[in-house]
Amino acid sequence: MLTSSLFGSLRAARASVIVTRNLAAAQKASDPIQQLFLDKIREYKQKSAGGKLVDPSPSIEKELKAELEKLEKMYGGGAGTDMTSFPSFKFDEPKLDPIDEQPVQAKK
Repeated sequence: MLTSSLFGSLRAARASVIVTRNLAAAQKASDPIQQLFLDKIREYKQKSAGGKLVDPSPSIEKELKAELEKLEKMYGGGAGTDMTSFPSFKFDEPKLDPIDEQPVQAKK
């Protein structure tokens, strides 16, 4: 009984040390190379906010615009068309021949 409570408290103490160590590592890296890496990741996250490209060149922006226009032309999009919405379908009733609409008469 005593050993199980002792092991339980040791496990809890070990878990708290691991959590504390991981939280401290997230704040500041001990290695300068790791710190540079973390800084660059944070900088990239700030630049890419909103889903836009990070530091695009004019040729990349031109290529992106051309590809988007090609997709709009291919799939029926255009100015004022929301390509992200689900398409609406419209099915018209077929026109029936009036001969086929007459009831069949039973033979006597």
